[in-house]
Amino acid sequence: MEYSSDNIAAARSLQFITYIFASTATFWLYDYACSLHEEWSFLLRSHWSKVKGLYIITRYAPFIVLITIIYLGFTPNETPGKCRMVSNICSGFSMLSAIGSEGFFILRTCTLWNNNRTLLTVMLVTVLAFVGASIGVTAATIAPAAYTTSTIPGITGCYRSSGSFQLFIPYLLLSAFELALMILTIVRAIQNWQMNSSHLYVVLVRHNIFYYICGFLFSVANILISLLLDYSYDDVLHVFQFMILAILATRMHLDLWQMNQHTHGSDALARIPVSDMAMA
Repeated sequence: MEYSSDNIAAARSLQFITYIFASTATFWLYDYACSLHEEWSFLLRSHWSKVKGLYIITRYAPFIVLITIIYLGFTPNETPGKCRMVSNICSGFSMLSAIGSEGFFILRTCTLWNNNRTLLTVMLVTVLAFVGASIGVTAATIAPAAYTTSTIPGITGCYRSSGSFQLFIPYLLLSAFELALMILTIVRAIQNWQMNSSHLYVVLVRHNIFYYICGFLFSVANILISLLLDYSYDDVLHVFQFMILAILATRMHLDLWQMNQHTHGSDALARIPVSDMAMA
């Protein structure tokens, strides 16, 4: 039986995205295994707080995402309805993980600005507006979208065959938010560099800037992929971005918490409220 060029291209995209999903799952599990001791030390020894709650959400929501993408990538003979349901679950928990990751750095940025209430209010209003817009765009795009499975035997997985163009909008909003937070961090670091050069402060600033750069570049890449690629290729960096951001957010928090444990009582910590963030 001969297959059309579209069928072959779609099958190749499904195979490629399956390899990407498998690699992402392996990388996530490897990172979890490597940080297991430090993570449980933090979970058992730290006090309950909003930051610890963010950590748990950010760290463990991706496990649900992994289960859904592995199911989508390796389970044969899915129906379009089942594909849509599993894809919606994946999108929901991916967004939850992203909110948790960004929540860490909203709090970190506010810490650098001495917990300025006006800044915090503006940031929370912006986040709520962006999250609401992202949910609306995603729901309006994914819910009515048609899902298709491969007509070639042996090819598992499914993809959206229509209606994915608008999915670049959430990444556009996220990249704008990352850029704004990075500018706030740089401005505050320049203002306070002479007054506060403690190691904990320097690490906090470096963490923030590195995270924002990674988030911004991933978002730009996903914008281009959403606009330029077809079939299942538009999901190639979707899950990977949120996994990397979750790993960065939780790893950086563990690092900050461990540093605070080692330097607890130091005069350097008294200069800024970083210890409030790290001790959570």
